Amino acid sequence: MTRPASLRTAALRRTRPLWIALLVVAGACHHEFNPRAYTNPEALFNVGLREYNAHHWDNATKAFDQLTRDLPARDPLLPLSYYYLGKSQDQSGDHLLAAQSFSRIADAFPEDSLAPRAMYEGAVAYTKMWHRPELDPQYGQQAMTALQTMIALYPDSPLIPKANETMAKLDAMFAQKDYAIAHQYFKRGAYDSAIIYYKDVIQLHPNAPAARTSALELYDAYRIIKYTDDAKDLCDATLKKYPTDQAVRAKCGSVSSAAASTPHT
Repeated sequence: MTRPASLRTAALRRTRPLWIALLVVAGACHHEFNPRAYTNPEALFNVGLREYNAHHWDNATKAFDQLTRDLPARDPLLPLSYYYLGKSQDQSGDHLLAAQSFSRIADAFPEDSLAPRAMYEGAVAYTKMWHRPELDPQYGQQAMTALQTMIALYPDSPLIPKANETMAKLDAMFAQKDYAIAHQYFKRGAYDSAIIYYKDVIQLHPNAPAARTSALELYDAYRIIKYTDDAKDLCDATLKKYPTDQAVRAKCGSVSSAAASTPHT
């Protein structure tokens, strides 16, 4: 049954305030954050920090980016603004921009207490862009350089253990990348090329897990192409480094095992 016009009008009058309220709330939710609305740097910094703590990364990025443009070079809020800009960018997935923001602190404020942390955070941002060994290692190399520089400049930083741990992970990835190339050459029968990469892994990344695997396969490559003396020397060094490793002992046994029969491929 159709409502009378008077009832429909009354219903609309009753619901109109509710719709208006909903529209106001919706408009507030979609209000775009404008850092230029804050003329006081301290106020904008506090707002940016509030947005950061609320995980509103885009708003925080806008606030701190504006501060880095507006603050004078000697303002104590400037390094903090660069730091939170980098953190906000990193949380947003803009790892390259984050690394660049962090580097500004170390470059412009090397004496600031934030400098070593910023260098470490920048290196971590670079590592997020090199998360598999088969990818281009450019960002991994930049991360390693940043960490090495941080350790050299700030040897007393409490972040040194974390830096060393991150460097070890990077080193393992570099070693794995070279090992994968060597292994491909080995499978194709290009033993001389494989030997070059195996030796690089062993010499440049001696503490990486791939160094042991490279030594085992390098021994096989030496034996296949009858480099008996090199195989003997390799067994000497490998047994010394891994004296209790079962795979190493099974392959080398003793130094005299280098004269054993040629392995199958």
